[in-house]
Amino acid sequence: MALKDLIQNRRSVFPDQYNDKPVSNAVILELLEAANWAPTHKRTEPWRFKVLQGEKKAELGVFLAEKFKATAEKFSEFKYNKIQRNAKNAGAILAICMDRDVEDSIPEWEEVAATAMAVQNMWLTATDLGLGAYWSSPGLITTMHEFFSLKPNEKCLGFLYVGYYDGPVPERTPKPIEDKIEWL
Repeated sequence: MALKDLIQNRRSVFPDQYNDKPVSNAVILELLEAANWAPTHKRTEPWRFKVLQGEKKAELGVFLAEKFKATAEKFSEFKYNKIQRNAKNAGAILAICMDRDVEDSIPEWEEVAATAMAVQNMWLTATDLGLGAYWSSPGLITTMHEFFSLKPNEKCLGFLYVGYYDGPVPERTPKPIEDKIEWL
């Protein structure tokens, strides 16, 4: 698929849409290799990923659901169950982390942006491979130091759920670019 087509066809494909086809380690490594080519200021390469498969996905789902139950101002049994179901339905979950430059040589937003570009590279690669992906960044990511061993300058920015799917993905027509430009 041509790059322009990949960009235009990339969509959020949610875990409820995934089928049971496993995502191989080779495919996951291909996604991660694509991430590693993202641009980064001063070559800090701040992106870090934790790959969850099998039982570890379910453990994450239980952890997140229980944290939601303990901290939600308004508890929803539906959301509690959905958190666990999403983890189980995914072929794999990639925790998106950022290891902040200890020298603070560049602004933090640039390292967040570099990590987001790494995720976009993975997402485009997933689209090319016929794999669905969905980036979730729940408020509960602030508690991920309780689930993962994070380095002192490392933080979790969210999760990329990936899986194969059977059905079509929704069409998307963005608002005209002309509405978002100011020519000077």
